[in-house]
Amino acid sequence: MSENVPPKLEELQRMMATELAKHWKLFLFQGVIISLLGVGAIVVPQIATLAIDIFIGWILIMAGIIRGITLFRSRSLPGTILSVLGALLAIVLGVLLIAKPAEGVLTLTMVLVALFIFQGVFSILIALQFRKHVRSWGWTMVSGIIDLFLAYLIMRGWPDTASWAIGLLVGINMLFVGVALISNAIAAKPDS
Repeated sequence: MSENVPPKLEELQRMMATELAKHWKLFLFQGVIISLLGVGAIVVPQIATLAIDIFIGWILIMAGIIRGITLFRSRSLPGTILSVLGALLAIVLGVLLIAKPAEGVLTLTMVLVALFIFQGVFSILIALQFRKHVRSWGWTMVSGIIDLFLAYLIMRGWPDTASWAIGLLVGINMLFVGVALISNAIAAKPDS
């Protein structure tokens, strides 16, 4: 019967601390790379905005093609026609994002607002859980608050902010996420 009993909270905390300590260099490396990419996007936000738009366009095209191939191989599944329409829609949206990046940027900017709101709330909730277990939980909290503030700034200047907002704000977001990862990696580093 004891095999089915979940581990105690203290044991889970110890296991989490052990795993973080074991992989602290990987978290540090990830944090440095994300921070550097964030700085690059901050320095040239218009280029970063267009690059993100085109990148998402290609992702949609590839996802639509892969979905279409999968559906072609499983034509007898129920709902295939609607799924094929979904795959075609993804391809069309991807082509539009690549062919008309200015219009795509306006749409993606609204999607970015939703992402920042979701990520901000999620980061704040994680920080509140981390505060008992990780000394540097405050950085995760700051990251979440900044996400919410960035969402507010985009909405406040809409639509003028769309040409540079995605690149700049994703860059700022990446910088703070990177700093949070670096801080947590250093805090998790085992004492040698």
